[in-house]
Amino acid sequence: MQQDNFIDYIRIFCKSGKGGAGSVHFLREKYRPNGGPDGGNGGRGGHIILKGNKNLWTLLHLRYHKNLIAQDGKNGAKNNMSGAYGKDIIIEVPLGTVGKDEETGQIEVEILEHGQEAIWVTGGRGGLGNANFATPTNQAPDYAQPGEPGIEATKIVELKILADVGLVGFPNAGKSTLLSVISAAKPKIADYAFTTITPNLGMIEYKDGRSFCMADLPGIIEGAAEGKGLGHRFLRHIERNPVLLFLIPADSKNHYEEYQILFNELKKYNEELIDKKMMIAISKSDMLDDELKHEIKNEFPSDMPLHFFSSITQTNIHSLKDKLWQLLNEPV
Repeated sequence: MQQDNFIDYIRIFCKSGKGGAGSVHFLREKYRPNGGPDGGNGGRGGHIILKGNKNLWTLLHLRYHKNLIAQDGKNGAKNNMSGAYGKDIIIEVPLGTVGKDEETGQIEVEILEHGQEAIWVTGGRGGLGNANFATPTNQAPDYAQPGEPGIEATKIVELKILADVGLVGFPNAGKSTLLSVISAAKPKIADYAFTTITPNLGMIEYKDGRSFCMADLPGIIEGAAEGKGLGHRFLRHIERNPVLLFLIPADSKNHYEEYQILFNELKKYNEELIDKKMMIAISKSDMLDDELKHEIKNEFPSDMPLHFFSSITQTNIHSLKDKLWQLLNEPV
């Protein structure tokens, strides 16, 4: 996927359709001069609907549709004929997309399955025709309901990546290199911070034809929860990852302190994130001998297991897959 083509946040003006007005009409036939009211109901205004599409990975296609205006419903007519519904607008989005109200920030719809449809902005109801208001004491009502207005609002479409494993680490921790080795993904790799500025996804082939999805996400920096660096743009993507793999590079000055900073940023952003399954791995471990590995282990509490691996030499890559698979499939 082209880096420039990954769009995960779109602001859109939405307007659902107005409901059609009910009809005021009285039946007039040759032998029934006083046939009574027969005004039909107005049609519903068009909805704005989000629909899941598993073949989409970005919101790029919405960049050129900043105004979504659904069709109004048609008015009712004589002979109890109801007006036609306004045409709905159906927007296809990647799985993991949420629709939010810009003013309140509240999540209104959430798309997690292929083909799932959710009415986001409801069209106005059509008005009742005068035939609905006839009673024994009022047999010729000369009024009907107008249609309800549509809803106008500025909305946010936001994509949160759906992946089994999310890679968490500082910039240049080796996340992209790991993904390129462990999957067929080809993320950009370079020796400077923020090489990855948009998420990359890779499918990891496991044993017996099984597989799982890993996401290489933009690196955290201290203060990310307050929006520093790539801030919230990164953090929102890990909300849907059931397993988080913390990558700490072997050449870090203080491995445990780096882990604590990462952990605290997740906690400040959303305390629910720290309840996820987690694993700590030391990348670039081809730089370490057994003595240095022992020193790094001593930096961490004894109950925190570490996994040492090297993407360059592919040391312990298979055992890393085994541990991730086990985490993904163990009971919550």
